[in-house]
Amino acid sequence: MDDGDKISNEDGAPRDFPSLRGLIAARAARLPRRLGQVAEFALANPDDIAFGTAASVAQRAGVQPSTLVRFSQALGYQGFSDLQEVFRARLRDRVPSYDERLKQLRQHGGASKAGLMLEGFAEAAERSVAEFRVKADHAALDKAIDLLTRAETIYLIGLRRSFPVTAYMAYAMGKLGIRNILVDGIAGLGAEQIGFISDRDAVVAISFTPYASETVALAHAARGRNAQIVSITDSVFSPIAPLANVWLEVVEANFEGFRSMAATMALAMTLAVAVAERRGERG
Repeated sequence: MDDGDKISNEDGAPRDFPSLRGLIAARAARLPRRLGQVAEFALANPDDIAFGTAASVAQRAGVQPSTLVRFSQALGYQGFSDLQEVFRARLRDRVPSYDERLKQLRQHGGASKAGLMLEGFAEAAERSVAEFRVKADHAALDKAIDLLTRAETIYLIGLRRSFPVTAYMAYAMGKLGIRNILVDGIAGLGAEQIGFISDRDAVVAISFTPYASETVALAHAARGRNAQIVSITDSVFSPIAPLANVWLEVVEANFEGFRSMAATMALAMTLAVAVAERRGERG
């Protein structure tokens, strides 16, 4: 291995996929070109890494098999098969389908499953909020509030699972006198709903794994119109994170695969009220 390919990893190689993504993100600027090419392919095609051979993955990534080994060793792994195990573990830990989640719930015994569910969902909500309080980036939050305070109109984009959050923000901002547009995508009119967005406006875009394609597309369109963007998402590798002027990370806890929205809603309430307060301070 050339010295230029070596990246120190004092803490050892990550053994879970989120940690591996974080490591690559933190050191992406220092990766040599070929290793960066492998990193980009691996994160875009994790299933191919999990199931492929070194030869087949190298061919698809457009590199030599030896480059896969160098990439793996650069991140602290013994070789490609060692790295590959992290991608296989990701499949075992993937977000379960709704049928799988319900099956897990049915496996719990007891006469009253309603009480069990309430306890589980309440605990997940409490854990989400507690962890978010510890990990919240206050500097990024202040920057997001300042950006939204200066906006002429705030467009709220969050479809599918995230829609209840943007719907609440539209309600709260309306009551607080903040001009906003809720992009609900009804009748496929999402593109038309952001049709008048400009560089005087801001967007709050919200999406979590698995990311809503409509939200991603609308955020891209808003970025193309030079709107300021605040993204609320769960990873630096989220497709709406690199579009943002400011992105805020929220990772929700779950109960039997059903994720809480408690921390995200707390953040939404914070943004709405803080923007109103700051606008009041500025007269």
